[in-house]
Amino acid sequence: EPIQERFFRPHFLQAPGDLTVQEGKLCRMDCKARLLQCFVRLRPFPITLFTLKVSGLPTPDLSWQLNGRPIRPDSSHKMLVRENGVHSLIIEPVTARDAGIYTCIASNRAGENTFSLELIVAAKEVHKAPVFIEKLQNTGVTEGFPVRLECRISGEPSPQIFWKKENESLTYNTDRVSMHQDNYGYICLLIQGATKEDAGWYTVSAKNEAGIVSCTARLDVYTQWQQPPQTTKPKKVRPSASRYAALCDQGLDIKAAFQPEANPVHLTMQSGLVESDDL
Repeated sequence: EPIQERFFRPHFLQAPGDLTVQEGKLCRMDCKARLLQCFVRLRPFPITLFTLKVSGLPTPDLSWQLNGRPIRPDSSHKMLVRENGVHSLIIEPVTARDAGIYTCIASNRAGENTFSLELIVAAKEVHKAPVFIEKLQNTGVTEGFPVRLECRISGEPSPQIFWKKENESLTYNTDRVSMHQDNYGYICLLIQGATKEDAGWYTVSAKNEAGIVSCTARLDVYTQWQQPPQTTKPKKVRPSASRYAALCDQGLDIKAAFQPEANPVHLTMQSGLVESDDL
């Protein structure tokens, strides 16, 4: 009995969509094509139709194009075929020249099929370890008043911030203690109504892919009566062995000082001196 063999053009079972890859990274495009092969057995009467789908027999030819130009294998562009029929285009490292429209063409004796995707190459990310522009400062606050522990940090990408008091991590905000961060690198720990229990050493750490940095400062909380009084100390005169020596040390006119009409009390008030026990 004669056997008639017919072939159909391939189609893709698996194809990637548009991709965005960072410059310097690896890019991999996978696809899988299948060829349908149909066998029809002919008999005089009656006619019976048998259809058999055979994957990858014969294997279709695949080629790749970038913006309509064929891609040739080289040191950074590799084309692989795995046993399960998956074809891969691997680009490593990806550069700005690799951006564009990629087209994969699968062809055999019956025809061809294609799919396209766009590869966007993102600029290479710059990594900079965190650094303190402004560090934490030791701070004192009166009990019951608010206090801010503030610093400023820079880094690329933007670092994660961690706070600790002594050896205890501060992981969440409360109504009284809250952590804040803005887009300009300012970091703040705000305490509403400081108490004696808030006193201690505080550490802020910043971490990103390039490194980690930390800074520590002391917070003191005191009551109103503990504040040192703001008074000026009285002037003192070093004790001397004689009235003559004490007066000479002040640059006074000795003769005028011992005139009968001179008033010692008046002289003392004018000079602002505090007399010692010798006088």
